[in-house]
Amino acid sequence: MTQNTPLSPLPPLFPRPAHPFQDAPHRVLSAAQLRARGVSAAQTSAQCLPGGPWQPLLPGVYLLHAGPPSGQERLHGALLYAGRPPASSRRTPPAPSDDGFGEAMVTGLAALALHGFASAPDLEALHRVDVLVPRTRRLRSTRYVEVVRAAALPPPVRLAGVPVAPVERALADAVAGAGDAADVRRLLTEAVRAGHCEPGSLVRELSAAKVLGRPAVVGAVDALLAEGRAAAEGRLYAMVREHGLPEPLWNVELRLPGGPELGGVDAYWPDLAVAVELDTRAPRFGAPEPDLRGGNRDAGRTEDPQWSAYAAKREQLERLGITVVHLTPRKLREATEQQATVVRTALMAAGDQEPAAYVMVLPR
Repeated sequence: MTQNTPLSPLPPLFPRPAHPFQDAPHRVLSAAQLRARGVSAAQTSAQCLPGGPWQPLLPGVYLLHAGPPSGQERLHGALLYAGRPPASSRRTPPAPSDDGFGEAMVTGLAALALHGFASAPDLEALHRVDVLVPRTRRLRSTRYVEVVRAAALPPPVRLAGVPVAPVERALADAVAGAGDAADVRRLLTEAVRAGHCEPGSLVRELSAAKVLGRPAVVGAVDALLAEGRAAAEGRLYAMVREHGLPEPLWNVELRLPGGPELGGVDAYWPDLAVAVELDTRAPRFGAPEPDLRGGNRDAGRTEDPQWSAYAAKREQLERLGITVVHLTPRKLREATEQQATVVRTALMAAGDQEPAAYVMVLPR
């Protein structure tokens, strides 16, 4: 009886990768990162043959499995594509700690999704990923990646392991690519109502992006500023009550008896002649922020007519012996306890000052 000779196993159709890739974020790597791990271009091409275990995701970026990419994998792939170094420096292998993103950062709707916007689509549902890069980069938009250029990049925020543009910049880029007015209004309203950013800084960013004149944006800006004032007033009420400050008269007009109106204030303690005013004016686009503590008061007067009116009212009230405390929405949101201390200090110091002139207090 003839004994069968065991057959030697057939070589696999696709060779195993030269190295394990457990450290690859979401199993997405650039060509440079593969070379740094000892995988040649020929080996990469072999893995990406039809039916193979890998697949090209973007030019120079590979997905290390055969199924469809997840939202996070598409995000990492977009950053690897946009962050690849110029051709002149691609021969230098990346350092092991280099994530391959370079200066690129996620912006637009994808960034808003990472910032936690409920009105932004989920990453899995996004058909496009906007990536912000320096203006000097020679890089084309491709497949699902939209390249957005900027002369000066903002400092990124690190979210979910990737660099993300700040909320204001991400909103401006999202609005620039949006055509539906309802979508724009939802995004802008949520930005202010949920405390992601202040209206002034957001409107300045929209102005810098040259999208304020778009029909979808024009109608949303007034609502945005009104939403910002309402949110700031709510924080002011909460600050007074939560930090044990005496209850003031809210939203009143001051005027001299038989004389001119002195203007409105957001809170007023008549026995101590202390007023609080929220600086929620619409920004004058392109003008620097004046220092409300007085450090840049003259510059503010010459460059911002609205600030001139604020400063004139403040000076008139102070000449009458009324202490005026200016609070900004951002400081109320980010440093509530500190702002409560500022108001409390003004109230305590009022007892040591000369009595103020008598003024009439009227509802506003």
